[in-house]
Amino acid sequence: MSSQNTNSKKLTLVSLVLMIFTSVFGFANMPRSFFLMGYAAIPWYVFSAITFFIPFAFMMAEYGAAFKNEKGGIYSWMSKSVGPKYAFVATFMWYSSYIIWMVNVGSAIWVVFSTAILGTDTTSTWSLFGLSSTQTLGLLGVCWILFVTFISTKGLNKITKITSIGGIAVSLLNVLLIIGAVIVFFGNGGELAQPISSAADFFKSPNASFQSSIAVLSFLVFAIFAYGGIEVTGGLVDQTENPEKTFPKGVAIAAIVIAVGYAIGIFCVGVFTNFDASLTGEGVHMGNVAYVIMNNLGYQLGQVFGMSEAAAISLGNWIARFVGISMLLALTGAFFTLTFSPLRQLIQGTPKELWPGKISEIKDGIPKSGMWIQAIIVIIMILLVSFGGDAAAAFFKKLVLMTNVAMTLPYMFISGAFYAFKKKEDIHKPFEIYKSKKVSLIATIIVTLVVGFANFFTIIEPASNGDMASTIWSIGGPVFFSVVAIVIYNRYEKKYGKQNINN
Repeated sequence: MSSQNTNSKKLTLVSLVLMIFTSVFGFANMPRSFFLMGYAAIPWYVFSAITFFIPFAFMMAEYGAAFKNEKGGIYSWMSKSVGPKYAFVATFMWYSSYIIWMVNVGSAIWVVFSTAILGTDTTSTWSLFGLSSTQTLGLLGVCWILFVTFISTKGLNKITKITSIGGIAVSLLNVLLIIGAVIVFFGNGGELAQPISSAADFFKSPNASFQSSIAVLSFLVFAIFAYGGIEVTGGLVDQTENPEKTFPKGVAIAAIVIAVGYAIGIFCVGVFTNFDASLTGEGVHMGNVAYVIMNNLGYQLGQVFGMSEAAAISLGNWIARFVGISMLLALTGAFFTLTFSPLRQLIQGTPKELWPGKISEIKDGIPKSGMWIQAIIVIIMILLVSFGGDAAAAFFKKLVLMTNVAMTLPYMFISGAFYAFKKKEDIHKPFEIYKSKKVSLIATIIVTLVVGFANFFTIIEPASNGDMASTIWSIGGPVFFSVVAIVIYNRYEKKYGKQNINN
């Protein structure tokens, strides 16, 4: 017994912080945030770290420690804390967020592909069969979904190994961003491309679309989304040395490091990018802004090093290619994994009787029938969005809004169940940070309200500016999947009876 304990490696404080950092920190969040809010994005990242990241990570830790032997993941957490129906709707909502992610990335990955090959995003000029660029990207997205699903159902998921290569390359982008910004800063005599005239620049966005209070408050969902991935902390408690002391300290340090990292990264973008000069053109949108900004970094470095105009442009294109290749590798690997992993967890975590036909069948570790049904749903959503008649910028904005709302809403369900979890004395809680029920209630209210308000303002912001379509699409996906979840569960209740299910 002692030899087993000696051989099992436990996470130290440093390794815990690094694991949380790599799971949460996302490079693309910084250029996107600067595009939306400029320097004014920084305070929102700090606010989100304090009111969402830290308290929610502690909740995940308590859930994970209490239910470490449960195979159902978040379904088991909520089912035992609140009830099976609540748990199923919330888990189905969580799963649906990956559906919408696939809708988003299935089309957006072609922007990455174009940048990786050509150094710039040329997708706005693409056309198949006389269709518009948006419709063309939709058709290409359909082809991508069919290809990935076909390969994944054959069990050839080893291709996900490229994720690690892409992950390393994306990590290097953060280093390139900071070092490049420092070189440009000193090369330009200490001047910022995006000047800071007063403290107001850290609270007011240079983006014309983010001037109203509602628009600014809607940015909160982007900041929360940037901390996505903290669910991984739920399974790290029992792997940590002296968890009662090490874990809360590790989460706090990781939150500070990530929040400061985002703040530095956003500031660095302003060092070499003038908002009006680089980010107000027609071809710049949420799908390609990261590549536009990094292309600009290369150009600015070329200027600092005294290169010719043509050479500076070429350097910018090569840096954009590196960004594109890195993101393409990472996204491709992630896509193959997320095509079957969330669906498998949903099916394995919930009662088999919930699922009609062969959906619940898992062969070779893969829910093959379920994956093809999933593919059909994703394809229908891609075609609905891409053939909706919007221009490319509006198209990608719509997809990003759908993804952000869908992926952050499940956090409300999980945090909302936390107080019920703490009140249940029959649940053994080997690890507790929230010692009293009062503190647990306060944490539950704060996290749930912050996520709720963020999504509320994100949903109503387009409508307040006359863009009702974006508002409908922001909430349409989650509402649709919630209704589907309720219908599936009600069918299950009618067939097996409420009492049998709850017992």
